[in-house]
Amino acid sequence: MTTSTRGAAKAPAVLVLEDGRTFRGRAYGAVGETFGEAVFNTGMTGYQETLTDPSYHRQVVVMTAPHVGNTGVNDEDDESKKIWVAGYVVRDPARIPSNWRSRRTLDDELEAQGVVGISGIDTRALTRHLRERGAMRVGIFSGDALADDATLLARVLEAPEMKGADLSAEVATTEAYVVPAIGEKKFTVAALDLGIKGMTPHRMAERGIEVHVLPGTATAEDVYAVNPDGVFLSNGPGDPATADLTVIKAVLERRTPLFGICFGNQLLGRALGFGTYKLKYGHRGINQPVQDRTTGKVEVTAHNHGFAVEAPLDKVSETPYGRAEVSHVCLNDNVVEGLRLLDQPAFSVQYHPEAAAGPHDAAYLFDRFTSLMNTALMEAERA
Repeated sequence: MTTSTRGAAKAPAVLVLEDGRTFRGRAYGAVGETFGEAVFNTGMTGYQETLTDPSYHRQVVVMTAPHVGNTGVNDEDDESKKIWVAGYVVRDPARIPSNWRSRRTLDDELEAQGVVGISGIDTRALTRHLRERGAMRVGIFSGDALADDATLLARVLEAPEMKGADLSAEVATTEAYVVPAIGEKKFTVAALDLGIKGMTPHRMAERGIEVHVLPGTATAEDVYAVNPDGVFLSNGPGDPATADLTVIKAVLERRTPLFGICFGNQLLGRALGFGTYKLKYGHRGINQPVQDRTTGKVEVTAHNHGFAVEAPLDKVSETPYGRAEVSHVCLNDNVVEGLRLLDQPAFSVQYHPEAAAGPHDAAYLFDRFTSLMNTALMEAERA
């Protein structure tokens, strides 16, 4: 529940974690109440892209950078049609934005879209708490939603947990649409929208790919009706254990070139027979070091995931679709960050190579996908 009250923008507010710890500050954005999973983002730039990333659906994002809102909000950098975060937590919001593209303040945009936030709290202490205790349910309350701590904690404990949440259908398109190739069309890709970001089909279009973005509920018949040269699995929110793998298995059986990112990586992993698990506090930010084990190169990458694939790092695994190996690994904690099939053209990464706000170290992965499709076409012509 939110109340758009500009005059109450600096009303008292309180953040309550499910373990009972509270932080008191001032309202930021809309006034009211909100619930979600408390997670922290370590990016120092790109807050507009973060807010509009559908993968953050039902999450309350804590920004570790102390100053947020410095460049305001523009009309060009949104990754989707709306802000998806359930709530927003900042330490020192900018009083006056300064950027030539800015059209309005971040505070005004949050209020206009009904996003309840809090400012003026010790986000460093909150982040350390989440690192020690793990991501957990949280509520932000301001205005008429304020009550005694015991009442607010009870409200937080009534909120659903992220584990077991099936959310991709809540953020995905319900109607198919096409992003045309830029310049000469070279390939056609069917992209399953599980929470896709706008920059993703754009990165493919830059490489001469016509992208047919399909609802995440699309069938294998829907996918092959566009006569794709390749299939793409997007990012998205929720627990991968809840997803239907029928289409992915059909693509693997037909040996169509396949590329997945983030949630798509987790779904490919499960289709191959690997498990997934919830990370203690996840990876969220634009400064995560990942090693491409096929080249040895280390990339600085953009992440937003709370679940990961459980696959062996030290050996090649046998799967129903041939041999598979872990292709990328996080250098902070050895979490699986990518998978690669050795006997057919399919691979995935856990992070975001489109990274509109940067970094761009992983953009080559779209070229790798293009190369797989090109090879498959040449083999088909020879056959």
